[in-house]
Amino acid sequence: MMQGVAGDEAPVLTLVHTVPALIDTFDALLSELAPEIPVRHVLHDQLLADALAAGELTAAIRRRTAEALLAEAGQGAGVVLCTCSTVGPGAEDAALDAAIPVLRIDRPMAAEAVRIGTRIAVAATLSTTLGPTMDLLADVARQAGRAIELSPLVFEEARAKFVAGDTEGYLRIVVDGLHNAARDADVIVLAQASMAPALADCGDIEIPILSSPRSGLEVAIARYRAALRGGGRRGL
Repeated sequence: MMQGVAGDEAPVLTLVHTVPALIDTFDALLSELAPEIPVRHVLHDQLLADALAAGELTAAIRRRTAEALLAEAGQGAGVVLCTCSTVGPGAEDAALDAAIPVLRIDRPMAAEAVRIGTRIAVAATLSTTLGPTMDLLADVARQAGRAIELSPLVFEEARAKFVAGDTEGYLRIVVDGLHNAARDADVIVLAQASMAPALADCGDIEIPILSSPRSGLEVAIARYRAALRGGGRRGL
């Protein structure tokens, strides 16, 4: 069933999160990139919690993600953006049935990584994120006709710091891990938006390090503006 924008009010850019801390991250980016666009943040943290408990993105969680995003598409949204890489595949499922763009945050990042490098290091602090991110990179490479080598890296000790609220300790572990990863890669992909602040301390790393928040949000903003002009209405 197609779901679109309900009511007569101006459509909003709806951001669906599974981590509360990302709301501030995206608010800061929106203030810089598109302060005029009305935004609604929605938290579905149980989706990520269930994926962590299961150790993977199960078919049921993926289906629930798609259902949640489709529900938001019917609540006055012009564009829905899923900011969680772990449940990102559910966004692409929802896009098939939505009358408005439903996007996943990490596809633009994946496209850029495949364009600029062959040896791609995929860094994460959650093992559940690796599968969806690596599948996405492989899919993008296949569509582009490019051969790539993926090297997964999980900084598991950083996750405990994040949960404990030790942001400084979390980022220190990520920064150290990225310096090590840079030795054998052409490009590094950060599989989680929460890792992006670590880039502030990685200026001495010579290879590109890509994160999803800015590039993914830029695409969502462009799609929102296009939709208002009567442009493309479908998700990626």
